[in-house]
Amino acid sequence: MIDFLQNGLDAIIFGVLGLMSLILVWLGIERHLFYRRVDLTQFTDPESLNIALTHNLTTLSSIGANAPYVGLLGTVLGILLTFHQLGTSGQIAANQIMLGLALALKATALGLVVAIPAILIYNGFLRRIDVLTAQWTRMQRQRTGQ
Repeated sequence: MIDFLQNGLDAIIFGVLGLMSLILVWLGIERHLFYRRVDLTQFTDPESLNIALTHNLTTLSSIGANAPYVGLLGTVLGILLTFHQLGTSGQIAANQIMLGLALALKATALGLVVAIPAILIYNGFLRRIDVLTAQWTRMQRQRTGQ
């Protein structure tokens, strides 16, 4: 098990974060295109409008909230592996410790690289939803003459 983690930890963590990034980009583009071409006149009630506008936003939010934890998991496992290697080798060298810790911290950095844009995109979409909802409400008032 230790050998598997030593050889595959980076690939697993970076693979998960890469998949999260791919989903983020895909959903970001999909939502952006949807908001650009949405026809507010096709919605007759606020619930159906809200459902259409918020579709897939939970996934974006989840990526932004959990990517740092995936990176942190990689860091913690990397640190544990570094200490395990030091304990089994019987030699303690500062350069081994620093190299192992530095390599482990790259997972946290990548998790943040994924999370920060995800949260920015999510918040931008929330603002766009507020604008579209306000436009729809104004159209409904004009339609009813209020």
